[in-house]
Amino acid sequence: MAYAPTILTFPADRPKLSRLICFGLGCLTTLAFEPFGLSLLAPLLLLPLFFVCVTFSPRDAGGHAFWYGFGLFLTGTHWIYISVVVFGEAPLWIALFLMLGLTVIMSLWLYLAGWAISRLGEGEPLQLVAVAPAVWVLIEWLRGWVLSGFPWLALGYSQIDSAYAGWAPVAGVYGVSFAVVLSSAAVLATLINRGMARWISLGFVVAPWLFGGILTFVDWTEDDGKALRATVLQYGISQDQKWRRENRQGTLDYYRDGTRIARSSEIVVWPEVAVPSLMSRESAYISQLQSDARESGQTILFGILEDALDQGEPTVFNSVLLVDGVRSQVYRKRHLVPFGEYFPVPDDVREWMKMMSLPHSDLTPGEDVQELLKTSGGTRLAVMVCYEDAYGAEQLYAFPDAGILINVSNDAWFGDSIAPHQHLQIARMRSLEVGRPTIRATNTGISAFIDHNGDIVREGDQFREVAITESVQARRGSTPYVGHGNGPVIGICLVILGLFWSRTRR
Repeated sequence: MAYAPTILTFPADRPKLSRLICFGLGCLTTLAFEPFGLSLLAPLLLLPLFFVCVTFSPRDAGGHAFWYGFGLFLTGTHWIYISVVVFGEAPLWIALFLMLGLTVIMSLWLYLAGWAISRLGEGEPLQLVAVAPAVWVLIEWLRGWVLSGFPWLALGYSQIDSAYAGWAPVAGVYGVSFAVVLSSAAVLATLINRGMARWISLGFVVAPWLFGGILTFVDWTEDDGKALRATVLQYGISQDQKWRRENRQGTLDYYRDGTRIARSSEIVVWPEVAVPSLMSRESAYISQLQSDARESGQTILFGILEDALDQGEPTVFNSVLLVDGVRSQVYRKRHLVPFGEYFPVPDDVREWMKMMSLPHSDLTPGEDVQELLKTSGGTRLAVMVCYEDAYGAEQLYAFPDAGILINVSNDAWFGDSIAPHQHLQIARMRSLEVGRPTIRATNTGISAFIDHNGDIVREGDQFREVAITESVQARRGSTPYVGHGNGPVIGICLVILGLFWSRTRR
């Protein structure tokens, strides 16, 4: 490496300062995601980190990547504190333990990424161009499912409004991440290299952005039938008030009255556990809704806790119930939230959590593959409950049969933080990947209508009563991502890393 721009040079003899700088870069990367939306910060802020990977030993590069990750996940997921302390009523030290524990675990993944990029890149900028995106995407994919996974803050989500988003229907969010990291590493190689190597690197800077922009003009799916009129209802009641007995009737009345007012809508969607009760206790209310749907010809979907007996043992599902005046259909949430909907701890620890005012009853996950819900008009729906929409590949079984995505959520747990905005960004990516519109209903916001290109058609205010109505066009056909999922991009990453691993061993 004959040349290194001063602006990219870290003080190798001052490791504490260089790690602090990486921590700051990670903190700033949060600004690439919503609600800030400074998407170009993502590839730019990776440049110094990749310079470290080119110039430092694998161990030192891993250490710097760890602190970059610590800054990113500390600032990007600090809202965990709100859900545990403010609404979970847990002691401060428990919130800090959970928040910092998750931050450390996620940062260790980036330590592995930094180590591997340095080890396989061997200090060669052109090798970095191939190795960096392959390692980064493989790490993002692994942390998205290992031990239940936490796929939040994958770089691809930050690019939902940039030219890179054109890769989403082809290779999913991880394909977008690959394009972002490829461009970033190529910028560094362009700055460092000279001669022909510089021009080759420059080509890799431009190509992901250019071809991604071209792909945004491709319409992968097509209209299916006539557009449907749909209404989303959001009561706006905060999490600490939702389950109070004195608020129950007001909640039930709001949703039923709002549905009656929206009689011209063919589909009405309420949020996750909009009915704050067990299904067995609300049979009369559900019968009333069934009668209303029969009279109006509507299809009504709403969240409720479904209690049942499994081999004599009581079980509770986080479900979405559909009533259309003729029959009831149900979808049961499959991917539950650890320490939120189930507790992977011994019984005595769970009992202690009960005494600490944390939820203590485990919910039961639904089947991995479930029959699709269907409107009275025959449109099939792919349903995702809250956190499930962060696991895009798990929803692919519903396509190409499903024409519309339904996302019900309860982001009230995170108060007035950045989490609801990040979650809406994730929901937009799911629409773009599969080429389907999304109807999104949340308890306190952000409820929205999203079109098949991942663009927001209309969204409601947070923490207020919201009733928004839009025309929703079901779609048919398959994007390449629907057909192949994450397989191609992960396969490419493994091939690249396999080639460079065998090369370094020789």
